[in-house]
Amino acid sequence: MIWRAPPRSLDDRSRAQKEKEELDHAIGLSLAEDLKRRSGYRWQAERDEELARSLQDSSNPPLYPPYAPAPAPYYSYGETQRICGGCKHDIRFGNYLGCMGTYFHPQCFCCRSCGRPIVENEFSLSGRDPYHKSCFKELAHPKCEVCHQFIPTNRAGLIEYRCHPFWSQKYCPSHEHDNTARCCSCERLESWDARYVSLGDGRSLCFECMESAIMDTGDCQPLYHAIRDYYEGMNMRLDQQIPMLLVERQALNEAIVGEKSGLHHMPETRGLCLSEEQTVTSILKRPTFGRHQLVGIKTQPQKLTRKCEVTAILVLYGLPRLLTGAILAHELMHGWLRLKGYRNLNPEVEEGICQVLSYMWLESEVMPGFKNMPSSSTSTSAASSSSSSSSSKKGGKSKVEHKLGEFFMHQIANDSSPAYGGGFRSANAAVNKYGLRRTLDHIHLTGNFPL
Repeated sequence: MIWRAPPRSLDDRSRAQKEKEELDHAIGLSLAEDLKRRSGYRWQAERDEELARSLQDSSNPPLYPPYAPAPAPYYSYGETQRICGGCKHDIRFGNYLGCMGTYFHPQCFCCRSCGRPIVENEFSLSGRDPYHKSCFKELAHPKCEVCHQFIPTNRAGLIEYRCHPFWSQKYCPSHEHDNTARCCSCERLESWDARYVSLGDGRSLCFECMESAIMDTGDCQPLYHAIRDYYEGMNMRLDQQIPMLLVERQALNEAIVGEKSGLHHMPETRGLCLSEEQTVTSILKRPTFGRHQLVGIKTQPQKLTRKCEVTAILVLYGLPRLLTGAILAHELMHGWLRLKGYRNLNPEVEEGICQVLSYMWLESEVMPGFKNMPSSSTSTSAASSSSSSSSSKKGGKSKVEHKLGEFFMHQIANDSSPAYGGGFRSANAAVNKYGLRRTLDHIHLTGNFPL
């Protein structure tokens, strides 16, 4: 007996056909996904092999023809793009540095000072600028302006140095005690690559001060007469002809000993208003310059007789023109006070008002027209013209001489001694408030500055 399946209806045949199509579609999708996964794996493997070859030979990165763009870098999942902080380009392959939150090509991490790459393990940082340690030390560590070496640290590990308050010359503290020469005019220490000139009496002079130095009594006469004219221009005429001599250090010290009274500015006295009869050795002829010292100086003893309250004015030789003039202006004021009957003044008052006249003369030379003189306009113009004429004879002041004048004014204004420094500041305040003439009249009546 043969069993036969009952015949299927039309609905059954349609349902079977639909199930067969759905099965074929599902099999096709699975094959497509598998093929896609296999091809993706091969592409990723090829990229990994290319990356490995590049890392093995980072000195020869792959070259791409100019018409074809370089392939985009491959980053793993979650990795961010690295931009070089130096060249601002993408860091694709090879070595790189991470510093200060930024990435760099090795050749792009460069010293801010010299511009060369930093390859050492340690470097210095200023702000966000990297430096070689040696470059940063050269840039930031102070050097001694005398020996030109880096200033050493003290026992506490701190950099300790001395610095001139006006010139800002930095130097090792040891040079204050190792017999390094100091200019007797501007106070700067002698540098090891610029020898100073020895004046033969224990003093040294730098070349800048040497440019305008006055070396003998004859050379100083035009300046002396110009300062007398300056006094006359302020209605402070000196009726007596007071002799003026340029002398050596020893002669000035001997004259100080011969004086019965008087205050002298230690440790170095540069000028003196004599009131006693003495024999003084003056500089007759300027010396010549030879091998960092002055030679051939000619002196002459001179008998000074007293014809009035003032015998003579003595000034050290070898000082720059402006410093010599400031000393002359100071000492002439001593002479003027004695000739006009100002007696028994205390040191603060007498030295203070003399320093004011010295400062005023320097001010007229360094800053002509800057400050009105405490007198009439006619007297002011006469004083100004006399000082400018003396300067014109020297061919005008150079920038170096102008700077020296500012330094000499700084010295007067910042002197720490009670008589010269404190006296000047009190006298200058009185002159600025009441004028020179009223201040002098008050001193003559009371012996003190007006308040």
